[in-house]
Amino acid sequence: MNKPVFLNLKSKKIIAILFTNYGPYHLARVKAFQSFIANEWNVIGLEISRDGIDYQWKTNLENSELEIYTILDHLKPTEVDTKTNIKKTFDSISKINPDIVVIAGYARLSMLSALCWSLWHRKPAIVLSESKEDDEPRIWWKEIIKSWLVKKYSSALVGGHPHKRYLVKLGFPENGIFNGYDVVDNSVFHPDQITPLNSPLNQPFFLAINRFVEKKNLPLLISAYASYQQQLGENAWHLVLCGDGELRSSLESLIDEYNLSDFVHLPGFLQQDELLPYFAHGKCFIHASTTEQWGLVVNEAMAAGLPVIVSNRCGCFEDLVMEGVNGFGFNPENQTELTNLMIKMSSGEVDLEFMGKASLKHIEKYSPDYFAQGLKSAIEFATRKK
Repeated sequence: MNKPVFLNLKSKKIIAILFTNYGPYHLARVKAFQSFIANEWNVIGLEISRDGIDYQWKTNLENSELEIYTILDHLKPTEVDTKTNIKKTFDSISKINPDIVVIAGYARLSMLSALCWSLWHRKPAIVLSESKEDDEPRIWWKEIIKSWLVKKYSSALVGGHPHKRYLVKLGFPENGIFNGYDVVDNSVFHPDQITPLNSPLNQPFFLAINRFVEKKNLPLLISAYASYQQQLGENAWHLVLCGDGELRSSLESLIDEYNLSDFVHLPGFLQQDELLPYFAHGKCFIHASTTEQWGLVVNEAMAAGLPVIVSNRCGCFEDLVMEGVNGFGFNPENQTELTNLMIKMSSGEVDLEFMGKASLKHIEKYSPDYFAQGLKSAIEFATRKK
C-alpha cells in the first residue's frame, strides 16, 4: 500500500531504505534506526512489492510510523517487464529524492536500478549484504563483475564475520563494512512473554521452522529423526516442522515411509504470532540447511531461550552458535552426526536450561539497536567518504 511520502521531507535529510518486502524483521530494525537518528534524518521505507515474494508475511502497515512506498504495488517482479520495473524504481526514488539510499542486496533488478539511480544522482548508496563465499559455486567471471559492482557502494552493513570476509575478498574496503544487519525483535520471543501460552503438543519436541524447499535439507532431518526415534522408542521427543512449500507432498511421503506420522507434526505455514507457542514449549531448535545466508529463525529460537542445533553451513553459525554452550553445529550432509546430537540433547546428560539461558544472553547483542548502530556507522562512513 502506497503512502503519501513526499510531505515536508526537506526539513531534514532523507534516507530511503529499500527491501524486497517489508515484514516484521524489517519494521523492527527500521523503527530502532529511526529512534537513533530522529533529530538528523527522515527515514522513508521502500519495497519492491507489497505481496511477499519469498515469504508470505501478513504485515499490518496501517499503524506503522514509517512511511513506506511500494514500487510495484501488489505485482511481483516476474509480472512486470524489465523496462517497466526500472522506470517504476527510478520514478519512485526520484519522487522521494533521498540523500542516501540503503539497498538490501544487489541480485534483484530493482536493487540494481536503485544503485544506478544513486550513481546517476551522485548520492551515496549503502548495501545490506548477507552473501558469503560458500552460498553457491562461484564462477570467476561473475566474481569479477560482482567485485566491480560492490565497489560502487559507499559502505556496507553485513550479517556477520563470513559476510564481511566475502566482501573484503571482492575488494570492498574493510573499514567501510559494519555488522548488525541480521537481527529480529528479540522482545517478541522472550520467555517471559511467551511461556504462558498453551503448548501445542502434550509431548516434548524438537522444533524446526522452514520453507519446504531443497536447501532447507528437510529430507535429511526427517531421516535423522527416524534413526533417532528408532533408537529411543517411547523415550523419543517428537518433531515439529513448521512451514510449507513445494516439497510438502514428498516430505509427507517420507514421513509415511518411516511410519512417523504419530511423531512428526506439520502444522503448516504460520504467521509470527502463531509460531510463539511452539517457541515457548519446544525443547530444542534445529536448523539443517545445506546453504543459508544467515537464518533469522535461529535468532528467534535463541531469543525464546532455546538450545540450538545448527548446520555449520548457515551464515549465522559462526556468530551465534557457541559450541557446547548454547548448542552444537553439525555437517548438514552427515545424517548420523545430526541423529547423535538429537540423542545427546534428549538424553538428560545436557543441561538444557543452562544452554537456553546462554542462547538468551548471547542473542541480546543481536537486537534492532545493533542494526541501528551499525547502519548509523555505515552512513557516517559513507557521508565522510563523499
